[in-house]
Amino acid sequence: MTFLDRWAPQLHAALRIVAALLFMEHGLMKLFHFPAAQPGAPTPLPMMLVVAAVIEVGGGALIALGLFTRLAAFICAGEMAVAYFMAHAPRGFWPALNMGEGAVLFTFIFLFLAAAGPGAWSLDGTMGKRR
Repeated sequence: MTFLDRWAPQLHAALRIVAALLFMEHGLMKLFHFPAAQPGAPTPLPMMLVVAAVIEVGGGALIALGLFTRLAAFICAGEMAVAYFMAHAPRGFWPALNMGEGAVLFTFIFLFLAAAGPGAWSLDGTMGKRR
């Protein structure tokens, strides 16, 4: 599929941006009930969920912009790994049955971004060109 090779940097960036925006949505639902309240989230939020929501909104914004991408993605991957093992794994082994598929995907997408960097269309890349 070498015809797709020329699109790899743009697809890398699209993966980064879309994953980050979806990740931000979870934090926005917890903190601001936007676009709706997070189903099953207690009111008021325990401090652990407030911290998770701040990581989701702040880290997601940084990753979407491609700013401090590697560090932000590494922190977000860690948060998702913790979320999986605290909230999903106790419900059973299989992610499709314990509702943990999203957490697993976010973990590995963010680990990839932490290792590979932001790709195209990033502030990290723009700032690097200025130096």
